Amino acid sequence: MILDTQDRALLRALVASADQSTTQLGQKLGLSQPATWRRMRRLQDAGVIAGRRLVLDAEKVGFGVTVFLGVKLATKGRVSLEDFERAVGAIPEVQSVDHVLGLYDYRLRVVARDLADFERVLRRRIMTMPGVGDVEANVLLSEERRPGPI
Repeated sequence: MILDTQDRALLRALVASADQSTTQLGQKLGLSQPATWRRMRRLQDAGVIAGRRLVLDAEKVGFGVTVFLGVKLATKGRVSLEDFERAVGAIPEVQSVDHVLGLYDYRLRVVARDLADFERVLRRRIMTMPGVGDVEANVLLSEERRPGPI
């Protein structure tokens, strides 16, 4: 699908605030509400817009610590990637599971109430999983969200 200037402007506006109505978006873009709706529908049907998400402030809902874990799977036993992904994905504190290339096989984003809670998750849930080898933790100090190029 080829995106034109209006499509990209619409996507930028949605990335900034996905809960805007098609009327509001149309006003910002100089389009009518029906034209804006048709563009959004076309982008959704093409898979360019894959969904909308509610983003919570983790700290305000009681999760004050975010840790990025690098996980290298042990070579002994050869746990399948799918099995690891399914098992780690079942841990509620794990927000994302990224299969990566480099020193580690996976990058996990883990939230916890505090460092003691994170230690509990690490020791009792993650380190006890079959196939987990080396783990490196990086505590998030601050975060600036950037929407990326559109």
